[in-house]
Amino acid sequence: MSGMDVFEAMGIAGFGKKTKQRQLDPNRFDKNKRGDTAASSSVVAKQVENARPTEDQESDSDEIGPGPPPPGLQDINAEEEPEFDPSDDDSDEQLFPVTHELLLKDHTKVVSALTMDPSGARVLSGSHDYDCKLWDFGGMDWRCKPFKTWEPAGSYYVHDVKFSNDGQQFLAISGTTQAKLYDRDGEELGSYVKGDPYIRDMKNTAGHVAELTSCAWHPKDPQTFITSSLDSTIRIWDVEDRRKQKTVIVVKSKERGARTKVNSCGYSPDGGLIGGACMDGALHMWQTKSNFVRPSMSIEGAHAKGTETGSVTFSVDGRTVLTRGGDDTVKLWDLRSFKKPLVTRTGLATLYPQTNAIFSPDNKYVVTGAGASAKGGRGHLLFMHRDTLETVKDLEVDSTPVKVYWHSKINQVLTGLSNGQICVLYSPDMSLNGAKLLLNKGPPRKATVEDMSDAVAAPTIITPHALPMFRDSEIGRSTKRKREKERMDPRKSHRPELPVTGPGRGGRVGASATQHVVQNLVRDTTRDEDPREALLKLAATADENPVWTAAWRANQPKPVFAPVEGEQEDEEKK
Repeated sequence: MSGMDVFEAMGIAGFGKKTKQRQLDPNRFDKNKRGDTAASSSVVAKQVENARPTEDQESDSDEIGPGPPPPGLQDINAEEEPEFDPSDDDSDEQLFPVTHELLLKDHTKVVSALTMDPSGARVLSGSHDYDCKLWDFGGMDWRCKPFKTWEPAGSYYVHDVKFSNDGQQFLAISGTTQAKLYDRDGEELGSYVKGDPYIRDMKNTAGHVAELTSCAWHPKDPQTFITSSLDSTIRIWDVEDRRKQKTVIVVKSKERGARTKVNSCGYSPDGGLIGGACMDGALHMWQTKSNFVRPSMSIEGAHAKGTETGSVTFSVDGRTVLTRGGDDTVKLWDLRSFKKPLVTRTGLATLYPQTNAIFSPDNKYVVTGAGASAKGGRGHLLFMHRDTLETVKDLEVDSTPVKVYWHSKINQVLTGLSNGQICVLYSPDMSLNGAKLLLNKGPPRKATVEDMSDAVAAPTIITPHALPMFRDSEIGRSTKRKREKERMDPRKSHRPELPVTGPGRGGRVGASATQHVVQNLVRDTTRDEDPREALLKLAATADENPVWTAAWRANQPKPVFAPVEGEQEDEEKK
């Protein structure tokens, strides 16, 4: 007999007060359902309602057992019978998690950079309003606001953001020459050096000398990443060394001048290849074990000359490459026969140079955005077959989709729109956590009478002109979290300032390597010596070669002292 059976036999249901379990609304996801999906489901529901028999028909029937279904319901069942047919429209919604959507509205201009951390808990976005924003699904409420907003480089557009493979840090690439590294919470860890713009040979500069365009982390090594720039180079960096890059890949063009602008770069899944797309239309591949003097594989005219290629994406098996060109095309390339594209899809309007194309997590589909045909029109998010690039599903969104990201772990699709919104597409059945966490929390708790009475009984009195540091904390709230947060702030915790490396900043003068050498050369050591010993060293020299009395050496009389030895002996005898 189990323990619970004994309690029931004794009439004991349990001990103590049972906590009330909050019941979630089973229809809580319906308000986020997309309009086209909701319309189709309402039509089916209406057909089912019309097909039901009335009460008179049910009462008049004398037959025993269930009768045949009504003709209307038979038609519906007949329509729903080929459920797993890939050509069916309903199956498209089962293939892709796009039945529901959540809009994150905080940017004011086009979302030009978008990514998620590997766990799928946080969203990182960058925009042409110069801001980067961090969103946390677990910490957001129904208002859907980011928990951190900052400008990584002043009044420069944000071009690219990427989380590292361990999710502990991320890169922010803006329109400057320096990449910036941040930790998971958006605190800046440092910026990488910029090169000397007066040096012609790009191999001899310590960093980029022109605007950055994109970045990519090494898939195996979390301490390595690459950046591409308009200075015709792709540079390989070590995370810890911010003073100089590890390797420089100088991209040479066949055009006059031998330079071109590198618009996008990427690593293959095994880290063996680095791909780069250039403004002259060329697509290059370098093996990471080579000396990077010339590319291992190259295609001239992969895209139209003078257009900006938005992305270079490798497939999971590392055999094919997907490029999204500024010439309104998406092309699929085979690295084993790197001469012409396997498939080409044209007619995809490209309004922004950061427009990308990605593979689905199962590597069977390709997702990209197509621009609106008119100003203020609706854009299209296209799901295409990988082999043929034919459209499987065309999803209308509020404005032009620029960046697309499909997270494999939570199975949700994010797209950054030109109106500043981030559209999170998901399915309650297929997706996991992410946007579903907001609706799993339930509605916010309403204020009770006890809460109001506490506020009235013990009001917080703040004297006029009192400084914020002297104000009392809110009544009833613990200051532990506040103290922990202030402890992490170096300014509030009064952490000593680290020595400045380089030329100096913020009014503090830094000491370069040359200054250290000079300081060691002319170091004054008189404090470490005994003054008496130092003077006695010069006593013999002063006698032999006097400096101040050298003119009287010839006629200077020598002192003659009376002998005192005999007198001392007599005194001792007495």
